[in-house]
Amino acid sequence: MQYFGISPYISVPIAVLLLIACTVAGNFRTWESFMYLFIAANFLAIPLAFMTHPTAHSVIHDFFIPHMQGGLNSNVMLLIISIIGTTVAPWQLFFQQSNVIDKRLTPRWMAYERADTIIGSFVVILGAAALIIATSFGFQGTELVGKFVDAGAVAKGLAEKISPMAGSFFAIVLLNASLIGAAAVTLSTSYAFGDVFGVKHSLHRKWSDAKGFYLSYAIFILIAGGIVLIPNAPLGLITTAVQALAGILLPSATVFLLLLCNDKDVLGPWVNKMWLNIVSSIIVGVLVMLSLILAVTTLFPNVNVTLMTEVLSCVLLVGLVTAGLLFSGKEKLNVTNEKVIIDRRMWRMPSLSSLPKPVWSKTRKFGMIVLRGYLLVAVILMIVKAVQLALGL
Repeated sequence: MQYFGISPYISVPIAVLLLIACTVAGNFRTWESFMYLFIAANFLAIPLAFMTHPTAHSVIHDFFIPHMQGGLNSNVMLLIISIIGTTVAPWQLFFQQSNVIDKRLTPRWMAYERADTIIGSFVVILGAAALIIATSFGFQGTELVGKFVDAGAVAKGLAEKISPMAGSFFAIVLLNASLIGAAAVTLSTSYAFGDVFGVKHSLHRKWSDAKGFYLSYAIFILIAGGIVLIPNAPLGLITTAVQALAGILLPSATVFLLLLCNDKDVLGPWVNKMWLNIVSSIIVGVLVMLSLILAVTTLFPNVNVTLMTEVLSCVLLVGLVTAGLLFSGKEKLNVTNEKVIIDRRMWRMPSLSSLPKPVWSKTRKFGMIVLRGYLLVAVILMIVKAVQLALGL
């Protein structure tokens, strides 16, 4: 909103009040309607991309063969992990399950929910691609290439290099994306708060019936707004660092999600199919590899990142193939002639109190210890990298 001449000390409090108001109404449909309104405005990213006159050949070529200015280094790795962290963030895993419950969906509606997720994923990627295209072609050949400060500076740059309308479109799209992100991330945290502490948590409940849930949401929104209003805060760097943190933490959340998705006591007939486990394992492996490269390049800036990437890719491929063969062998041993067919639509997860305690093997315990230790080191080094960038080191 500062792009349109409105002070943050006016726009941020208004945004905070709007987000709180549309959530504490005690009506799920009201909140959902606001989200659809915000999402519709984000389609302005498509005409924005065309305003910069992109060439189809360049877009298609760089989509399949990305070019990284200056080659692979710690700064580029931080950016790559940030893009992953903002696209598939850990909080989305928690938000999805809580939101499905709040929609009051039963298993017979899961096919529609999956279709909703797939369609939403394509919409997100379409919008993200449009913004990347707009900024790439908008700043190509100008002194602004590689000079990212924050979203406001990008809007001003597009207004200067393309047209005032392009700058306005970008500002509106980012305003909408910010409101959606603030609402969803904070709501996800409040859902989790309710799950952990046994507090009533649902957008269907009135304020008087879920005070802890709505109060936690309001507090988180106020904290977020307060951070934005810190004088001279490097908001662009803070945003990048937060998304990089999400990308680094994603493997941990995905591993636990994968364990749950293969727990027959929890999901019964809804446990993962083999191909889903393969895809998930590849995703976790790639994310760990990227964060490992970031950690190493932060400690040793002169390391050959390209060679390191190639070596780690080979190690990852061998590890995944080996794990796949071992898992496949165990699956064959567990095959039975059981003829009982459970109707997936009728399945309900047993209450937590009745679920048996998971039995962890020594291998799994060791793997979890290694993962936690590695994540701790990776997060510390990511913070170090962010501080280095803030200080211009």
